[in-house]
Amino acid sequence: MRLTFSFFLSTLVLSAAGSTESPTFNRDVAPILQEHCQTCHRPGEVAPMPLLTYRQTRPFAAAIKEAVSLRKMPPWFADPRYGHFENDRRLSQKDIDTLVAWAKNGAPEGDAKDLPPPRQFIDGWNIEKPDLVLQMPAEFQVPASGTIDYQYILVPGRFERDTWVQMAEVRPGNRALVHHVVAFVRPPGSKWLAGIKPGVPYVPPKEESDMGNAGFLVGYAPGLPPTALPPGRAKLIRAGSDIIFQMHYTANGKAGTDQTRIGLKFADDSEVKERVLTLTASNHDFTIPPGEANVQVESSFEFGDATRIVSFLPHMHLRGKDFEYQAIYPTGETQTLLKVPNYSFSWQLVYVPSGDIIIPKGTKLHCTAHFDNSANNPANPDPTKTVQWGDQSWDEMMIGFFDVVFDKHADPRKLFVEKASTKKVSE
Repeated sequence: MRLTFSFFLSTLVLSAAGSTESPTFNRDVAPILQEHCQTCHRPGEVAPMPLLTYRQTRPFAAAIKEAVSLRKMPPWFADPRYGHFENDRRLSQKDIDTLVAWAKNGAPEGDAKDLPPPRQFIDGWNIEKPDLVLQMPAEFQVPASGTIDYQYILVPGRFERDTWVQMAEVRPGNRALVHHVVAFVRPPGSKWLAGIKPGVPYVPPKEESDMGNAGFLVGYAPGLPPTALPPGRAKLIRAGSDIIFQMHYTANGKAGTDQTRIGLKFADDSEVKERVLTLTASNHDFTIPPGEANVQVESSFEFGDATRIVSFLPHMHLRGKDFEYQAIYPTGETQTLLKVPNYSFSWQLVYVPSGDIIIPKGTKLHCTAHFDNSANNPANPDPTKTVQWGDQSWDEMMIGFFDVVFDKHADPRKLFVEKASTKKVSE
């Protein structure tokens, strides 16, 4: 009996020791990095250092511990009290505890046999291999200093028939100089940018600023993921359309060049059931006084027809503080759809609801943003300056982008109610 009890006690001790075994990179950390980090932390992507191997990761063990403990990484800013999102980047508490314990215990590498196979990426792309790649015909020379106006570059797509795009990605040629890129679809007959010539960088005069029914196809900004729509849904490029690159370059003290490209993955027309459209609720008419720490700006979009919202993308610049989307239904009821209490200009994130949000006809999507133009905002370029809408990062914007989905044969014009507060990006 004494022998049996001793054996039982020894088993318990060994079991307890095994359950508290220190995490190793190969067995415990590498799988977490593969699932949650390496999309950005690899060569050619937005993050400053790759985290693909132990040798690459070990020097940053302490930084990783701090970033995940404070939930700074992976970046995710949605208030969890409002809505559920299928692309929620937050780590589980178990993963956080694993990374913290690994760093605290000296960041051991572990047994090589425990290392999982490397995650496979398509060279140069985060989407499936594109069916069409459109690239700026020539490099753009970015000066070392000065303000650079938005450059518009027409890249002919030669779309001979209506084309459905399920995936799209912008690949900047020089991330150090490219702040953002928007690829617009200019439909045939459009008068927007009438003076532009294929391949030639163009700064439009004020009279050509009205985009009309040009459509938002895909964008790039720090942290913004590529467009990857589920099967059966796609964006439409009408036959005869052009693709216009809107290029925002920022001088950083060193001259350089850029030759940005975009990749498009098409969907078969017979497989597409629903069309995805990017819209906005934006406000161009606001003033942010110097030194003010909590200036509120609002915008709205009224729906002329029933639809469903499938994503949100709040956009402000360096003084952006917080952003909220709220649905005001025809019944008078209100619902907060997304609240971003700590907006970051460094991470332009898309928030994809776990299920489509049903929007009845007559609903208003109301957006509320706050701006911090005080000296307490460490990102503020100049707290003594009065700030208004403008293209450059030291100006401000207030745009609530959102995507809607509807039957591909439906007329998108029915979605719009022509009011001053209604802004549309694509049609």
